[in-house]
Amino acid sequence: MKKFLTVVVLFAALMTAVPAKAEVKFGVKGGLNLTSMSLDAKAIDKSNQAGFFIGPTFKFTLPIVGLGFDASALYDQRKAEVDDTSIKQQSIQIPINIRYGIGLGSTASIYFFAGPQFGFNVGDKDIKTDVGNWTFKSSNISANVGLGLMLLRHLQISANYNFGLGKTGELDEFLPGAVNAIKENGKMNAWQIAVAYYF
Repeated sequence: MKKFLTVVVLFAALMTAVPAKAEVKFGVKGGLNLTSMSLDAKAIDKSNQAGFFIGPTFKFTLPIVGLGFDASALYDQRKAEVDDTSIKQQSIQIPINIRYGIGLGSTASIYFFAGPQFGFNVGDKDIKTDVGNWTFKSSNISANVGLGLMLLRHLQISANYNFGLGKTGELDEFLPGAVNAIKENGKMNAWQIAVAYYF
């Protein structure tokens, strides 16, 4: 909860500090997650699992040519398979990205972006699998790096890689003949494709 309040205060500070000439736009963003999950150095599933995200977004462009920021509050769902058990992560993700755009005339521009993402678990925290018990962290931090295309000042298409800066959760793995479970840290990283519309 303290992390969430810190993010809200940061948003408020940024909005009050924006120069009068800056352009601020609000919109809706949604897209597809292609998630890969790993335990320490060992992948537990080689194939990508599809998920999705959706929620409100805003961006503002500074008077400095091409430089801006964007932020969103997204409901995010990711899946991974452990043997025959589906592990589903449901969270609220708050990405905050710095972006730099290059104009291609009045109708389009290409932009590059990167920044941190703060996640807060809102789904099941503990999941039993055939190999052990998986426990999601209540919150996590990841990072984004990607590029996008802005069309007609309203439609935005982007692609990025989201990677964990710490563990997403941990698995208590029960091995045959072992007295105690073995703890393994896990991460959920994802390629993301998104479409946003700004009003």
